[in-house]
Amino acid sequence: MFGTESSLSMFLNTLTPKFYVALTGTSSLISGLILIFEWWYFRKYGTSFIEQVSVSHLRPLLGGVDSSSPSSSTTSNGDTDSNRQNVSECKVWRNPLNLFRGAEYNRYTWVTGREPLTYYDMNLSAQDHQTFFTCDSDHLRPADAIMQKAWRERNPQARISAAHEALELEDCATAYILLAEEEVTTIVEAEKLFKQALKAGEGCYRRSQQLQHHGAQYEAQHRRDTNVLVYIKRRLAMCSRKLGRTREAVKMMRDLMKEFPLLSMFNIHENLLEALLELQAYADVQAVLAKYDDISLPKSATICYTAALLKARGVSDKFSPEAASRRGLSTAEMNAVEAIHRAVEFNPHVPKYLLEMKSLILPPEHILKRGDSEALAYTFFHLQHWKRVEGALNLLHCTWEGTFRMIPYPLEKGHLFYPYPICTETADRELLPTVFHEVSVYPKKELPFFILFTAGLCSFTAMLALLTHQFPELMGVFAKAFLSTLFAPLNFIMEKVESVLPSSLWHQLTRI
Repeated sequence: MFGTESSLSMFLNTLTPKFYVALTGTSSLISGLILIFEWWYFRKYGTSFIEQVSVSHLRPLLGGVDSSSPSSSTTSNGDTDSNRQNVSECKVWRNPLNLFRGAEYNRYTWVTGREPLTYYDMNLSAQDHQTFFTCDSDHLRPADAIMQKAWRERNPQARISAAHEALELEDCATAYILLAEEEVTTIVEAEKLFKQALKAGEGCYRRSQQLQHHGAQYEAQHRRDTNVLVYIKRRLAMCSRKLGRTREAVKMMRDLMKEFPLLSMFNIHENLLEALLELQAYADVQAVLAKYDDISLPKSATICYTAALLKARGVSDKFSPEAASRRGLSTAEMNAVEAIHRAVEFNPHVPKYLLEMKSLILPPEHILKRGDSEALAYTFFHLQHWKRVEGALNLLHCTWEGTFRMIPYPLEKGHLFYPYPICTETADRELLPTVFHEVSVYPKKELPFFILFTAGLCSFTAMLALLTHQFPELMGVFAKAFLSTLFAPLNFIMEKVESVLPSSLWHQLTRI
């Protein structure tokens, strides 16, 4: 202890006044730079940078807990359990345009040897099937009892075998659905099975409709039969769309939406929008958007980016960034750019896929709104529609990154939509096959140059002060060498000037 005190006193006694002057000057410089930066940051973002960093980053590291977020308990499974908890906090939606497992997803597996769907995604689908296609009264009908067990099976072959067993007992609509989804290998075969399912499903629906008010058991059965019928009709419309009969698909979708207007959870309007875009029926697309692009309804990438495409369609063929920078944006161009900004703020992952800056993969069966999974699902079906509109992708390329300059810092606090969910990245990693796909994360706003400059200057000044104190002679040699190198070009120029000018004139100039 005594040795430490003596060394400390010896260190303080060896410090010269020059050191204190240099230290004071350095600290004053750094304080002034921080003051200027804080003033600039407050003027631009309306908050203190130091306060924000302390609350957002330093407080969690020091053990502080944000009062706005619930405290999470430690589990034995560690990160896996916390990831599952975060995923459960995010609402995952059924992909309105999900592909057929047997006819489309399995083809990818045959060619590449890779599984396009994650276990988490398929598990969510199994839960959906049990919710939509089963009810408590299934034990009264042998075929439905078999299918209730089939939807819980994890082995695909066991599910298919159970569906065949149910069909041996009676004409079972849900058994046809399972075979159409998972066993057949072409869309044509799937359509044939769905037509058989439609006949069986309509019969069950009519019978349960007559008995729906006779008790809770019959109401549950009618609700299940309604879900089955809507699912079959929707998949038949999607088969028609995939087989090129787009007008027929549009009619089927419109009839389905009129017949069951309350079943908005299926998001059939997104299938309708995609089919209408294929027909280039832009007026009909606008009419559908006018009904569903409402602030009170859940948003989606399909709604936001289709609205942006329609706005861009009116100006994109004549848009030129050079001309726009000279004369400014017209009213129509401004509306198109604002629509693109609105779409990008909702889901910023879509433009990289539309502009083919990132490769596409098969979309999952479930998507997370505003996530990478939704961006994949949207772009997989809508890229061709953007390419068909002349100049639309060029307008998107020129304007989409400007969205991030308009959103307050931090980026999650956008002014058009609710804050970006923190758990989105975790959920996307569960939904997408990360083995061969790098998940896109919400882009963070880059630090301004002045922050980096200030940090570098402060670090460099502190390092110089420390090295000068520890190695004064060596640093003096380095300083002289640095200054001589810095002024070498100037000395060279001076020597040339001396050799050219007369000595008397040079003498008079040096005296001045």
